[in-house]
Amino acid sequence: MAAIAKKIEDQLKAAFAPDALTIKDDSALHAGHAGAPEGGESHFTVEITARAFEGCSRVARHRMVNNALAELLKGPVHALAIKAKAPGE
Repeated sequence: MAAIAKKIEDQLKAAFAPDALTIKDDSALHAGHAGAPEGGESHFTVEITARAFEGCSRVARHRMVNNALAELLKGPVHALAIKAKAPGE
């Protein structure tokens, strides 16, 4: 796992103790456009399942993930797609 993806993983595990977590680097799909640096690790998709999301709206879940990754979202992460679910969803 590359350095930025590992930081995302570590921060989400610490914040949510997820039942499931998948991090995909989508940077190659965005090569050549603004915000896509040489070498990737700028665009990610996160799929996370955690009890912390129970009873929360989709918007609230996204805010929770964005808050947990706030420093990375200031840079080097340019874009983040989030699929956040509670267990059983």
